[in-house]
Parts: sequence; C-alpha cells; structure tokens
Amino acid sequence: MLMDASPEFPIHFLKIYSSAGEPLNPDVIHWFQDVLHVPVYDQYGQTELVMLVCNYHAFEMPVKPGSMGLPMPGCGVSLVDDNGQEVGINTIGQIAMDRTGFASMFQGYWQEPQKSVEPLRGKWHLTGDIAYKDADGYFWFAGRADDLMNTSGYRIGPFEIESALLEHPDVVEAAVISVPDPQRGEVIKAYVVLQPGVQESEVLVLALQQIVRERVGRHAFPRVVAFTDTLPKTPSGNIQRFVLRNAHQQAAQAGSA
Repeated sequence: MLMDASPEFPIHFLKIYSSAGEPLNPDVIHWFQDVLHVPVYDQYGQTELVMLVCNYHAFEMPVKPGSMGLPMPGCGVSLVDDNGQEVGINTIGQIAMDRTGFASMFQGYWQEPQKSVEPLRGKWHLTGDIAYKDADGYFWFAGRADDLMNTSGYRIGPFEIESALLEHPDVVEAAVISVPDPQRGEVIKAYVVLQPGVQESEVLVLALQQIVRERVGRHAFPRVVAFTDTLPKTPSGNIQRFVLRNAHQQAAQAGSA
C-alpha cells in the first residue's frame, strides 16, 4: 500500500521503517532502498512471547535484507527439531524460546489447559514457525511448521520459493504447498496469480521453474504450477496454505487434480 501511495502520500520524511508479520518479499525490500533510500527493519514476535528476533536501529548492526535479525537479548531464542533438540547452522528448525529465562511471560491460554501445554517441549516454548540460522547468528524465516515440505529427502519451507517466484515480473502473488507423489513422496505445487493481461503458457511455467532452480536450488522447484485469480488469506493478509492443501486433496479425490 505504501508503494502504491508513494507518489501522493508524504512518506519521504520518515527515517525508520519497521515491519512485523510475515517477512517482506524482495521487491518490497528493494523498493524501500531504491525509492526511500532507507533500509526496512524486519522483526519477529508472537502475541504470547512478544518480540523475539529483531533488527535494531538504535545501535549499529548490519541489516541483512530478508532476515528477521538477531535474538532479543535475554530471550534465549533458538531453533529446535521435533524432539526439542537444538539444530545447527543453516538447518531448518522451529523457533523456540527458553521458558526458564527472565523474559518468559506466557502462563497459558485462558480456560484452555490442554491448548496451554501443546507448544511446550521441556524448557522450550515452540512458536510454530520454522527458520534457519546463518553463521553470523541471523535468523531467516522459512514458513509455518504446518507448511514444511519434504521432497526427495529435502525439508523445505515455502517462503524462499514464493519469494523467488515473485521476482518474475509477470507474477503478482504466489503460494506453494507439497502434494503427494508416488515416486518422491511429495512434490512442490505452486499457485500463481499473474499480472493483468498476462496469459498462461508452458513457456511461463518453465521460466518460473527455472527462477526457483537458480534462486533456491534444483530440489526446490515446483513440479506443478497452477494459475489462479486469487489466493486464500486471513483478514490480516497471510496466505492460508492449508486451504490450498485441502482444495488439492478434494480435487485429487474427484480425479481432477
């Protein structure tokens, strides 16, 4: 909305921009730098756990475009596997907070004792979001734990693939899910919304697959590409990938997937 309004709306006097929610896509990050000549500071948090990982503008730190930044001091943030064991560098894991630290404030969900213990694994409070950490300690969002895909032995989050697809000039929006495959267990399926006037074609499908191969890796390209007019979203604008998974399953059962 800022990008659309920028010619008329007086936003150029602003000096600092922060973003929370799902990570910003590359075209938005580039726009802030190219048009407003300032970086945008991505942050990560949850209602239950407040801000956990941040890019700080109050003191000097390099901002890596697309990264949610570094853990908040004292929060004890790490990445863990399904058993609550910490994972290594460049390995996908679930973002978790050490409940024994002084910053822990979550006591439970009101009158829902069973739901209150679901995110707990030993000392860890699991967020349900997955990420990986680079050698400098910066966290990079990969998606929701429910959206994690496993194809040909690789565990892949949807966000990097969707970001790569959005770099194609004909693409407005994109969402990816995994669907069953008899040979690979699962393959990646992309749902793509095109710019007005752009026609679907096999050439475009091949171009989209190639851009993912180059940006993310050969194991991550979508073997199935479906063009659609809209994507299902929450009121806050987050893509509802489970709706796409359910729709694919229903179509497969009907024999039309």
